[in-house]
Amino acid sequence: MLKSFCGIILLLILSLPSFAQQPAQSRADLEKESAAIRKQIEDVKQSLDETKRNRKETLGQLSLLQRKLRLREAAIQNISAQVNLIQTDMNQSWRDILKLRKELDTLKIQYAQSVVYAYKNRSNYDFLNFIFSATNFNDAVKRVAYLKSYRAYREERADNIARTQVTLQGKIDGLKVKREEKDVVLKKQNSEKQVLEDEKKEKDQFVSKLKTHERELQKDLAVKKRQDGKLQAAISAAILRATREARAQQAAEEKRQAAENAANAKLNSTKENNNSVNPTTKSNEKTNPVAKSRTTSVLAATPEGKIISDNFKINQGRLPWPVEVGHITIPFGDYAIEGMKNVHSNNPGITIGTQAGISVKAIFDGEVTSVFHIESSSVVLMRHGKYFTSYSNLASVSVAKGDQIKAGQVLGKAGENSEGDGGEITLIIMNDDNRNLNPEQWLRRK
Repeated sequence: MLKSFCGIILLLILSLPSFAQQPAQSRADLEKESAAIRKQIEDVKQSLDETKRNRKETLGQLSLLQRKLRLREAAIQNISAQVNLIQTDMNQSWRDILKLRKELDTLKIQYAQSVVYAYKNRSNYDFLNFIFSATNFNDAVKRVAYLKSYRAYREERADNIARTQVTLQGKIDGLKVKREEKDVVLKKQNSEKQVLEDEKKEKDQFVSKLKTHERELQKDLAVKKRQDGKLQAAISAAILRATREARAQQAAEEKRQAAENAANAKLNSTKENNNSVNPTTKSNEKTNPVAKSRTTSVLAATPEGKIISDNFKINQGRLPWPVEVGHITIPFGDYAIEGMKNVHSNNPGITIGTQAGISVKAIFDGEVTSVFHIESSSVVLMRHGKYFTSYSNLASVSVAKGDQIKAGQVLGKAGENSEGDGGEITLIIMNDDNRNLNPEQWLRRK
């Protein structure tokens, strides 16, 4: 019988549940993301209030309204993720409750069995008879210890029942709190959905008003297209010029190395008359590394050029924005104005709406390749190994050609947009193949 009760005790100890707390990191991330979205929505609202001072409907206002809609949809998705997380916690809590109830029933049955057994053997006679029936003194001591451990076992069962009941009630109360929390979040989600519908109506009304200025928009886009063409031609010419200079430097370096190798070979031939290796062959072997560089970009052929090119590439998606406050008003590539089939164009970079006069900063370390003007605005072109970035529509410039610039260093001030209700710059990223890259894929997400 002693072995039987010891087995029960061991089984109960092994079956005791270990309650682990859910990691709060996912919930914290969602709350952090929600706060960031709310802040961006407030920034967009503030920008909209500023642009509304201009009575004329503009593309910048439409871009802000569209951005606000995207942010609102992101906020709703964030809330949905929070609801799913709460529901997952509720499901886990419910599983824990069922498990605790089952364990509590088992504990009660086992405790009841021990109580019945104690009741049937409650007399002092049975107690003494159990001890004195021992075959020797050691056996009697073991029987006394067994009776004490059995009494402790019953007391422990009672304590376990009490603790399990407290834990079970805590789980039930926690589940109730989570249900209330879920109801609050669902109400918030419904409220956000209603706001989203109102903002969609606001945007649709704005598009209808904007259609009345369709001809003016076509003219504005035609002017921008002409300016973009001039800007693209100037950047391409600067890239070709930089490529020619790099090739000239590479050729000069190859010529210098060839002369040095020839001199060394001639010197070695006079010292080693029995040299088995052809000096000409040795010279070719030394010039091979330079020859191999022709298979890569000439602008990344030097160690410095390769390092900055690789670093620029590695930081794709993590580069800082050129302005502290701004939003994309015209995206990269082919684009059309919502609701207007005849109003469309192609943007070589991204046009960023911002505040007039705000500082425009370099997005990466590099060298100022050129500073020039496109009509009434200034442009700064920077080289980052085999990559180039240009910052146009600057009202003023604070750097000069040949300057070595660090990321975040001020290049100039943003000029006004065509509507005169704010600032605007265009950021273009190109490689040495004269191919335009989408800056939005290189800048860090706001």
